[in-house]
Amino acid sequence: MTVPKAHLKLPYLLHGGDYNPDQWQAYPQIIDQDFTMMPQAGVNTVTVGVFSWAALEPEEGHYDFGWLDQVFDRVEAMNGRVILATPSGARPHWLADRYPEVLRTDEYGRQALFGGRHNHCFTAPSYREQTQQINRKLAERYGQRPSLLLWHISNEFGGECHCDLCQAAFRQWVQKKYQTLAAVNEAWWTPFWGHTLTAWDQIHSPSPIGDTNLKGLNLDWRRFVTDQTIDFYENEIQPLRELTPEIPITTNFMTDTPAMMPFHGLDYQKFATHLDVISWDSYPAWGNDQESTADLGLKVAMINDYYRSLKQQDFLIMESSPSLVNWHPFNRPKRPGVNRLAGLQNIASGSDSMLYFQWRQSRGASEMFHGAVVDHHGSTATRTFQEVSQLGADLKQLAPVRQLPHVPARVALVFDYDNMCALADSEAYADTTKQYWQTLQQHYAYFWRHDIPIDVISPQADLAPYQLVLDPMHFLMDQAWIDKVADFTQAGGTVVGTYLSGVVDERTLAYLGDQPQRLHELYGVQTTEVDTLYPHQHNGVHYGDQTYPAQDYCEVITNQTASVLATYTADFYAGQPAITKNQYGAGTAYYLAARTDAACLTALYHQLATELDLHPTYPLAKASSDISIQVRGDQNQRYLFVMNFGETANTINLTQPLTEVLSNRTYPAGAQELAPYQVLVFHELIK
Repeated sequence: MTVPKAHLKLPYLLHGGDYNPDQWQAYPQIIDQDFTMMPQAGVNTVTVGVFSWAALEPEEGHYDFGWLDQVFDRVEAMNGRVILATPSGARPHWLADRYPEVLRTDEYGRQALFGGRHNHCFTAPSYREQTQQINRKLAERYGQRPSLLLWHISNEFGGECHCDLCQAAFRQWVQKKYQTLAAVNEAWWTPFWGHTLTAWDQIHSPSPIGDTNLKGLNLDWRRFVTDQTIDFYENEIQPLRELTPEIPITTNFMTDTPAMMPFHGLDYQKFATHLDVISWDSYPAWGNDQESTADLGLKVAMINDYYRSLKQQDFLIMESSPSLVNWHPFNRPKRPGVNRLAGLQNIASGSDSMLYFQWRQSRGASEMFHGAVVDHHGSTATRTFQEVSQLGADLKQLAPVRQLPHVPARVALVFDYDNMCALADSEAYADTTKQYWQTLQQHYAYFWRHDIPIDVISPQADLAPYQLVLDPMHFLMDQAWIDKVADFTQAGGTVVGTYLSGVVDERTLAYLGDQPQRLHELYGVQTTEVDTLYPHQHNGVHYGDQTYPAQDYCEVITNQTASVLATYTADFYAGQPAITKNQYGAGTAYYLAARTDAACLTALYHQLATELDLHPTYPLAKASSDISIQVRGDQNQRYLFVMNFGETANTINLTQPLTEVLSNRTYPAGAQELAPYQVLVFHELIK
């Protein structure tokens, strides 16, 4: 029987985070103190059970649920909610000793010793059986508890295994996909260097002591790792779907820092379809010396938009630090006011929670100095505790927001996981300047700084809701996407494409001749050459009445049907097209042949946003792009989150009186100064 997926029914905006009472069983006074302090900090939700398998099942078949029973009892006594994690992220020692096949094997063929976390083989039948068994016990015991809000599956899935079991599973995956060895040899282009496969058992995962030069093999291995991880996850949740079909399920996604980009190891766009609720762990390097708070705020906004767009629904911040982390190259506490700014930015972007790792600092081991609401002093007088408490009070004031979505976007930015992997693995170009996600951030910047809602979508997304689609550096592009974006434009949409697009197909095989023909027809240009510049080399792009620098990549293109908007100023292609505009059916396709600076992108996108009437209308104006205005609302009301990401005071000008929710006061029309990192939330009824 197919069980319909559950939906998260939130009693309020969630505030709290990871709680590890299993580490403190010998210190009952600490646990007593925790439940005294939680209400003081406005905590209404705890995540428990992460990495708790050894405490739940200290010996195979012998269980100890008493400590977890007490957590549920005490959370329910304070009218709170529990997010219950399954413990597969870190198995107990006895399990690795008795079933050594669960230990991962690396790409050199070396099996790991017991240790670390997420170090299991996701193919091993014994591990799948054991995870189902412990999850069934948890569902039977806690599935009907009134405080159980959500299942949190494992923790931060990632990594890969190269053992014999995984090799066999990979071969089966390849055989199912390609059917014949001839098709595999074609897709992976194995005749190069004479690597033609003549038997299925010759297929092996990429390895530094084997083959890493077959681009199709490398990409298919990445796809397999995602599929096998999802398969492991689906095995984990089977007893939960069976016994608690009404309880929704999530697993916490990650980002790669400091770029604030999606975790490279898994295709979250594919994984998301298997979750009821998207959740992710947010650890920006606030206060770093490489960028302003506003620039980092932009990166956080974009990754929030990415996670919200995965299912076009609100999401959860499952982990964040209230102060510092202990695994950045430099671990600096948040400046005063930044935790509140970061928390309210997440809510404004569509999160329904601000949860922390961790409630209380561990006394030892690897994360003993990671930030926490309660540090080793165990005091409520710390700056961190006070700022967390303030945010808890804010979220209580903002409780009605949980029923309101982030406003719909009419602009979409395309991110393709397969493209990211293929482009990173490609030769030619340059090792350090491809920077796919960073390029997307540069195209995203204008819209965030001008408060224009934008989604970050996959090529599988429906384009119908959008007027403008941005599609930079789409190196790997299949025919299905080409037809989709061309149909969108032909029907009246506007698309912006760039250099290094449409180079290879879904197998990472180069397009030959004039293919892909419809892509050339869409943009009205043909690329003939790519000039890869060294870091200190530049060209120029003359656009409008300005000349802007071009760096890293300059394509030499032949114009076929497009209008030329900008030309190069130097080198052997001086005077040739650099930015073009092509009418395609009822729509328009723009092509940027060069990587330009932010000023050039701003000029182009300001023109498009004006022509398409994308700029929102608010009852206030801002004097600086360091202020961001984000909105949650519907046709009847909206909450305007006005956030100053600047290190200095900035001004807004209200065109009408507005009620500010957090202070419960009415601001008159006129100028209002916001201190650094200050947030105002205005509630507006729509007539």
